[in-house]
Amino acid sequence: MQTLGLIGGISWVSTLDYYKFINQGINDRLGGLNFSECIIYSFNFADIKKNNDSNDWEKTFQMVVKACNHLKSCGATGIVFCANTMHFLADRVEKEVGLPIIHIATATAIEIEKAALGKVGLLGTKFTMELDFFKSKLLDRGIETVVPNEEDRAFIHQSIFDELGKGIVTPAIKERYLAIIKDLINNGAEGIILGCTEIPLVIQPSDVTIPVFDTLLIHSNAAVEFSLNG
Repeated sequence: MQTLGLIGGISWVSTLDYYKFINQGINDRLGGLNFSECIIYSFNFADIKKNNDSNDWEKTFQMVVKACNHLKSCGATGIVFCANTMHFLADRVEKEVGLPIIHIATATAIEIEKAALGKVGLLGTKFTMELDFFKSKLLDRGIETVVPNEEDRAFIHQSIFDELGKGIVTPAIKERYLAIIKDLINNGAEGIILGCTEIPLVIQPSDVTIPVFDTLLIHSNAAVEFSLNG
């Protein structure tokens, strides 16, 4: 079994789910008392948020490289970023650290391709929705991406950091998310990507009339596959 190095604390809420789903996935495959061999490096989210607010990706890059090298020195053979947005740095960090990073967008693109969908809506932080690091992995497989309008992107971003990242979910937040998803469907989306690991706290597949791709679950399953077959 490969030893996974998990970069967590971005946020701690989703890190808990990663740990749970990866361990459950290993046990589903191997049975008995078999669970994941993994090491977790958990950031203080406030430090990451400060860098995000000042658009200081270089400082975050150095922090992540340091964390990955620490995990590598402890025996990790593959890295899992327990968040979507951090994958903006994934390709660069992988080259710097010399360990494979299990990319959340690549894993998601594979699942969308299996479903034979050509156009999907993407929800996430403003970085995930506006930068190309996620959309480019989809485009590599011929999948077009649509995102909400500027006002809705601002709402989603704010809700992730101010509510969902703290585990706070309200009916009003859910209602707004569903309205945004409806607009994406009207704009031709054949599926919806929950491209932030906190969004499944508010949106479930049963809430939506088209296929939903939960990146947290997809990424966790990819980590299990790497751990067993990497």
